[in-house]
Amino acid sequence: MAEISIISTATVGPATLNQSSNRIEFTPWELQFPLVGPIQKGLLFLHPAPPSPSPDYTIIHHLKTSLSRTLDFFYPLAGRLGTTVNNDYDTISFFIDCNGAGAQFIHAAAPGVTAAGILESDSVPRIVYSFFPLDGTQNCNGVSEPLLAVQVTELADGIFIGCTINHMIVDGASFWHFFNSWSEISRGYTDITVFPVFDRRFTDSPGHPIQIPRSLLVSATRRSSAFEERFFHFTKEKIAALKARANTEMATNKISSLQALMAHLWRSVIRNTRIPEDEETTYRFPVGMRARVRPPLAPEYFGAPVRVGIVRMKVGELLKLGIGHAAWELNKVISTFTEAEAANFLESWGKNPNPFPGTSKRTSGHLLASSSPRFNVYGNDFGWGRPVAVRSGSGNKTGAKTTLFPGAEEGSIDVEAFLMPQTLQSMVEDEEFMEAVTI
Repeated sequence: MAEISIISTATVGPATLNQSSNRIEFTPWELQFPLVGPIQKGLLFLHPAPPSPSPDYTIIHHLKTSLSRTLDFFYPLAGRLGTTVNNDYDTISFFIDCNGAGAQFIHAAAPGVTAAGILESDSVPRIVYSFFPLDGTQNCNGVSEPLLAVQVTELADGIFIGCTINHMIVDGASFWHFFNSWSEISRGYTDITVFPVFDRRFTDSPGHPIQIPRSLLVSATRRSSAFEERFFHFTKEKIAALKARANTEMATNKISSLQALMAHLWRSVIRNTRIPEDEETTYRFPVGMRARVRPPLAPEYFGAPVRVGIVRMKVGELLKLGIGHAAWELNKVISTFTEAEAANFLESWGKNPNPFPGTSKRTSGHLLASSSPRFNVYGNDFGWGRPVAVRSGSGNKTGAKTTLFPGAEEGSIDVEAFLMPQTLQSMVEDEEFMEAVTI
């Protein structure tokens, strides 16, 4: 069995401490996440050509230095969570304390692991989880733990850069914004292409900072160890066929490629979990809010402006009425996230906070989606070429889950399915599902 060893651990701060703000307030969007886990995503690179007689030291030193320079632009990631406790009302408020305490940088080695061992395995090897720091933590622990932790693991023939960022600080879009910017600095840019926006003035009101009852902040995250992970690849052409089929079934042209693919996944997972037709099934998925408020937030807004959409129906309805019906229900739920709904959420949540629970009590009929194929994953060139794969850590995997990534080829999508082993095997043997999958 392959093993991993930690070579060194260091704290990396911004190259300069000229920060424009010492404190950044949270919005209700970000305050949904104190009890859940951080975002953990990482990239696999083939080993770069040795730039010197001591390539290991040079690569690690270079990544540390470029990370420090990147933190000049993303200085909140070098801070910690700050809190203010109101004992009279037994509440607590959170904010970002931009104190420059630094990010964590870990240098590790797993010489028994090869790139092929990760890429060609039917299931994602469990050792991949050990490529990510701060495993098993909750976002509220950012009071004392780093908000950003990076682990660079040297493999037999490659390098894996694993990144863990507190989910109260970033959503998927901001996570990859940071990763993209770090890769730019690493390959020689003086400035980053897209500067982050930390402005929170659009939420200024007498109700900020928001006070959360401490009774709502008691939870414990658990991981579903019985589950396994497997990747399924969908080409641009196969996704287009799913979209055409879904729109034809519903006599519309409004169903998107992503909605059609998600409907295909949902139906396949539930069909191969073999749940009674009279039971309810749900599909939960993130909905980005940057463009759904007025005025819209800048695309480079650095935070976690996310809501969760939920589609519910009976298993029999999902399986009998076709991919078009499931995709249309997804479409309808997404369309409810309007400007008015966003404004109402921000106001009502601020008055009655309700953070997401840190545990999952969902049964086998419930599925979660995360991430997005729209993020720039394969453009992360640190100076030695594009990554050959993306993988995620164990964070927020407490039940059946599909994580959607862009594929290496334009327009393709890779789906990381975290499911019970028997469900995964049944899906592989399911002709209807696999017809859309490219091996």
